[in-house]
Amino acid sequence: MVAGEASGDLLGSHLIAALKTHLPDAVFYGIGGPKMQGQGFDSWWPMEKLSVMGYWDALKHYREIAGIRRQLKRRLLDLKPDIFIGIDAPDFNLGLETDLKSAGIRTIHYVSPSIWAWRGGRIKKIGRAVNRVLALFPMEPQIYEKERIPVTYVGHPLADIIPLQTSKQAVREKLSLPRDYPVFAMLPGSRRGELEMMAETFVETAKIIRERFLPTAIFVVPLTTRETRLQFEMAIYQKQGGDVPFRLLFGHAQDALGAADVSLVASGTATLEAAMLKRPMVITYKIAKFSYWLMKRMAYLPFVGLPNILAGRFVVPEILQDQATPENLAEALVKLYQDKDNAVAVEEAFTDLHLQLRQNTAEKAARAVIECLN
Repeated sequence: MVAGEASGDLLGSHLIAALKTHLPDAVFYGIGGPKMQGQGFDSWWPMEKLSVMGYWDALKHYREIAGIRRQLKRRLLDLKPDIFIGIDAPDFNLGLETDLKSAGIRTIHYVSPSIWAWRGGRIKKIGRAVNRVLALFPMEPQIYEKERIPVTYVGHPLADIIPLQTSKQAVREKLSLPRDYPVFAMLPGSRRGELEMMAETFVETAKIIRERFLPTAIFVVPLTTRETRLQFEMAIYQKQGGDVPFRLLFGHAQDALGAADVSLVASGTATLEAAMLKRPMVITYKIAKFSYWLMKRMAYLPFVGLPNILAGRFVVPEILQDQATPENLAEALVKLYQDKDNAVAVEEAFTDLHLQLRQNTAEKAARAVIECLN
């Protein structure tokens, strides 16, 4: 198995746990994060080595990542595992899967690459690389079926994990937050590259909200690692945000989102987490200018955020790249905080989405893997 970032680590850990109930003697190895390792997974390299964002970041780390892939391929070809499961990270995994499949090793790709949003031509490459795709979203299977690529729709594990309703007040009590103050969750990303791009903007956004609009506002910031926490603390220091009441958490993203009136979320899996918590949010993102220009040219959907893509419309605003100034973000967040009718509409739209994605994902995925093994 190979997972390249936190969302893949989550998927992998649930899949390993489900597979163990059917195959108690199975051995799992490759590249994975702490959640997979907690299930007994043997990670040969730190998962962080694969966590790059955008084309420019990938180019900077190309030599190291290519070296890891070469060594990993050699070891897997020697060991000949019964099955290889690439979890997302398509730029790393698809080429590896193609080589392994050619050598007679069964391959599964867990999480369909975003062929519905951009790089649609990649579907031929996927067909050559895999014996089966495990798709998280309901619009994906028909794309693969059309190309006669085996596919199983498994839903998304976040929809299984997160309850259909979350009490804002109960979560605030758990986090010792005031019941009636405005609370904003701020999720600047799980990777160091994302924090480099977003942390200072998030700090300045919070400062503007406090100074111009809501002087009692509180900001809850869940961060995944010590490194990203240190990066955010450095941004607070550099932007003189020491007077702003930031509550920094290790993990606990769902608690932060559940306690919040409104959230500011860097585009990625965290936006889906926010949608499952049914709170209004602003989706934002910044990447290297060249990467953004290239992605804009290749994209053919008007949306970037997963909740909007899955809904097929702008349920929540997206403020990206050069538009993602602290002033624009602060104004959008305060507007959402004040619009209670919109909050009800967002909750209804995201409840529909939650029900659609709730499929007992880990068990469905495990059965598809066993079917492929057999």
